[in-house]
Amino acid sequence: MTTLEPLDTAFAPPRPRPSMRALAAGSGLAASTVLGTAGVRPYDARVALRRSTLNDTLPVHSKWWRERGAEPGELLYVAIGDSAAQGIGASRPDRGYVGVLAEAMRAASGRSIRTANLSVSGATTALAVRDQLPRFRGLEPDVVTVAIGANDIAEWAPREFDRNLRAILDVVPSHAIVAELPCFHFRSNERKVAEANRLLHDAAGERGLAVAPLHAATRRQGLRGILTQFARDMFHPNDEGYAVWAEAFRPLVGARVAELTELVGTAPSVGTAVVGGRG
Repeated sequence: MTTLEPLDTAFAPPRPRPSMRALAAGSGLAASTVLGTAGVRPYDARVALRRSTLNDTLPVHSKWWRERGAEPGELLYVAIGDSAAQGIGASRPDRGYVGVLAEAMRAASGRSIRTANLSVSGATTALAVRDQLPRFRGLEPDVVTVAIGANDIAEWAPREFDRNLRAILDVVPSHAIVAELPCFHFRSNERKVAEANRLLHDAAGERGLAVAPLHAATRRQGLRGILTQFARDMFHPNDEGYAVWAEAFRPLVGARVAELTELVGTAPSVGTAVVGGRG
């Protein structure tokens, strides 16, 4: 028999407060990004280089997740999403929120996890309907997370967003967990995000789907989060930022893992150690 990691510990490992050095580095990165985005030289070239370097990781992450999806597992975790689900900006693909959650599921359940990460970098809700839903059909997942819509904000069209989101939510199972759009911090974008999240809550509520409070989780990080939880493009999260994303999913994913474990007769409760399964 194997003693498994408590669900609260597995899904919410402690995160140290950022150091003054990290805050100073983040301040410099944020300032240069603002100047570069405004076209101020030489910061514009630096911003372009940082974004280009991050873009070079797109095929690396995609290949990594394809290989993981081909590996067998006792539980099937399926992720629908965009570059955040791919873990772009993290130091490694598995340090994005999908990888963090998959490892937490394994630690808490004692069962191997097959992760089918259907996400595509740059995906909008429309592209998710076109590209990810056909791949989703036919799967019988034990855990499903949906985090999509951030890329819709650039060319915001609420009717299209609502229609596409509902098409996605019509296909996923009743235990799927849908994440809010994260905090964008800028007021103009936040107005669009607020509307998107209202539509998301309405659509999920009508279908009885649980919603992960990602917007609140990212917004409460405040200035420290802006300075220390973003990758070098100041758009994608870094390892620290993805830990916050994973925490937003934690209670709901933990409850789903507990439910799955009860189905095989070991009945864990969140916050207590469980015994059994295969490590």
